[in-house]
Amino acid sequence: MKLVTFMQKDDMQHIGALVNNDQSIVILQNGTKAVRGEPSPHFTDMLAFLRGGSAARDQAQAIVEYVTNQQPPNAIVSLDRVTLLAPVPRPESIRDTMAFEQHIINSTRVVGLKKFAPVDEWLERIFGRKRSLAYRFNKAWYERPVYYKSNRFSVVGSDSKVRIPAYTQRFDYELEWGIFIGKPGVDIPKERAKDYIGGYTIFNDFSARDIQMREMNGRLGPAKGKDFDTSNAIGPCLVTPDEIPDPYNLAMAARVNGEYWSRGTSADMYWTFEEIIAYMSQSETLYPGEFIGSGTCSGAQGRGCGLEMGKFLKAGDLVELEVERIGILRNKIVQG
Repeated sequence: MKLVTFMQKDDMQHIGALVNNDQSIVILQNGTKAVRGEPSPHFTDMLAFLRGGSAARDQAQAIVEYVTNQQPPNAIVSLDRVTLLAPVPRPESIRDTMAFEQHIINSTRVVGLKKFAPVDEWLERIFGRKRSLAYRFNKAWYERPVYYKSNRFSVVGSDSKVRIPAYTQRFDYELEWGIFIGKPGVDIPKERAKDYIGGYTIFNDFSARDIQMREMNGRLGPAKGKDFDTSNAIGPCLVTPDEIPDPYNLAMAARVNGEYWSRGTSADMYWTFEEIIAYMSQSETLYPGEFIGSGTCSGAQGRGCGLEMGKFLKAGDLVELEVERIGILRNKIVQG
């Protein structure tokens, strides 16, 4: 299922499942009332759905089948008549990783090596990556899937406006995707970690690059380079794992004003979500509704953010991230 959180004219949040080639939404709670005569605790919001685990998924699937076949009143609505929110409008937490090797290599060359970057690329071509400076500077990254925690209150959904902070001159997007944790666990082994993934979605980790670089020179951060209102765009939907049998073979792309800026694939992830979950859950319980981002998708097909290409966003730009089997996360950039 593809699940969404949305608002209608009543200004109340609802959750539903996309049907009819993603053009309509089955309103799960209204469908449940039509079947049972009373609401379900699983469908009050997406956090309740995730906490409900397999029971919630099974019930939702049954409601979708009933509504699409029986067409009870007020149980289905056209997508173009609602306002989409992020699938989980306020996640329990946000952790963002750097799971794509090429992103850290490219960024090191752009930010650290600068005019010596072409020389380092030549070294890699002749002697291999492990002899390059970019590789040697990032040995710690190859040891563990590092991450930072972001602001869970700054989340927006698809078609929402994203505001450029007044303090930045280099505003950037990141082509990412991510997961929501579906059940609690601690010290989760990599071999069982897939069972803790509640769903997949798309993530755009908007960034004030000039500020981020200055902050991280102080050996901490990112802080205001990442933390500002509307900085975390997530959506358009949450896709249950059964819909994506091979998550590490998905085409990914970013467009700005209709022009392709980035192309990539989830196959280029150096660290899998299963490895990331195993690392994060060491002596720390993960809970349903916590979000984990993949980091920027850079690889053989291209570069996944403006920093790596030396070009940045401006007010008026329309940024679209697309991930196969999930959909398109679309945001308009405005001046803050």
